[in-house]
Amino acid sequence: MPISEYVGAVARSSTTSDVFNAIAEARRREILDALITGEKAVGAIVNDLSMSQPQVSKHLRVLSEVGLVRCRAEGRRRLYSLDPARLRPLNEWLAKYEQAWNDRLDRVEDYLQELQQQGEMQ
Repeated sequence: MPISEYVGAVARSSTTSDVFNAIAEARRREILDALITGEKAVGAIVNDLSMSQPQVSKHLRVLSEVGLVRCRAEGRRRLYSLDPARLRPLNEWLAKYEQAWNDRLDRVEDYLQELQQQGEMQ
């Protein structure tokens, strides 16, 4: 899924349909982290994160709207699971920066080795 799908005129509110804005909220990232281990009911997420049920439900609604989590009904319970495929554009975008950081660290390492070699020669 190309990153351009997330670019454009988007709302900047808590109910945004933009993946980048949705994960900008720290509590939503905590919920995603809680779902890494597998499917959970809202009550389990509430207990794991010490958040109120209305807060968790609000954040889950936003995450569901952008497609980062899926919900299925099991009786009266709603079970949520992570859909990490929707994070792919973010991962692709961050990969450019990761490469830049690695290039800089490689240059620092080269410089330190050069300094070490100069010190050994003296």
